[in-house]
Amino acid sequence: MMKAYKIKDLEVLTGIKAHTIRTWEKRYGILKPERTYTQIRKYDDVELTLLLNISLLNKNGIKISHIAEMSIKEISSLVKSENNKIANPFHGNLLLSLIQLDEALFCSTINKLVEEISFELTFIDHLIPFLEKIGIMWLCGTINPAQEHFISNLIRQKIITEIDKLPLENNGKKVILFLPEHENHEVSLLFYTYVLRKNKMQTFYLGNHLPYDALIESIKQIKPHYIVSSWISNVDAIFLKSYFKNLINDKSFKIFAGGYQFNALEDEIKKSIHIISSLEDLKLIYME
Repeated sequence: MMKAYKIKDLEVLTGIKAHTIRTWEKRYGILKPERTYTQIRKYDDVELTLLLNISLLNKNGIKISHIAEMSIKEISSLVKSENNKIANPFHGNLLLSLIQLDEALFCSTINKLVEEISFELTFIDHLIPFLEKIGIMWLCGTINPAQEHFISNLIRQKIITEIDKLPLENNGKKVILFLPEHENHEVSLLFYTYVLRKNKMQTFYLGNHLPYDALIESIKQIKPHYIVSSWISNVDAIFLKSYFKNLINDKSFKIFAGGYQFNALEDEIKKSIHIISSLEDLKLIYME
């Protein structure tokens, strides 16, 4: 079943103003949305894909009057043939790969970005904003779980691939990276692992859903200098406080944690945890 988008959704996703979309519809008949009984426009995946392609071409010098004379197939073919010449097609291509479940398009887009600006900047400047946009689309109900899982797993695979390219460090300071039992969102934690290993830290990635007792045993065995975690899912503030109560009493390691959940922590616990709000905060680990 195709999703229904409002014109404001198209504006957010394509960067084309709603007024411009209406003008293009009226003047050129580019889109032919259905309307609700209250006359609100409804667009589907096909029309969103078409508008993304039109946006790419128009932003790169092709007049809308010329595009309007082309068929959907011709527009799509032109985008594919001109992709290497188009300035900054990445935003549109990432969205298209999500909507169409197109792994090849996603991989080629990311690989081109990595070649041009490095993997680290690709993640910071493109994938993080893309993931934020996916979050908005998820909340609005304009993507389904399959699409979200598809892209999240491709991003996860890409980070793991980049981690595997890095040499193992056996002499650096030890860092345990983990997600608690309730947490499944590991993209951020994987990227932390990449950044730390790239900067010569000895990383121990324990993954998601790690039981608390297993974390304690791992700390005893590994004797880390740091432990790093990421909390995205909603939890009770009391649970969050009790989870870290014993950990902050162990002065043999420092605790770093990301996620807006930590805004709910009391001051005395906040003082004992280094909150990761940006990659700059990780420098406190590898620059120490």
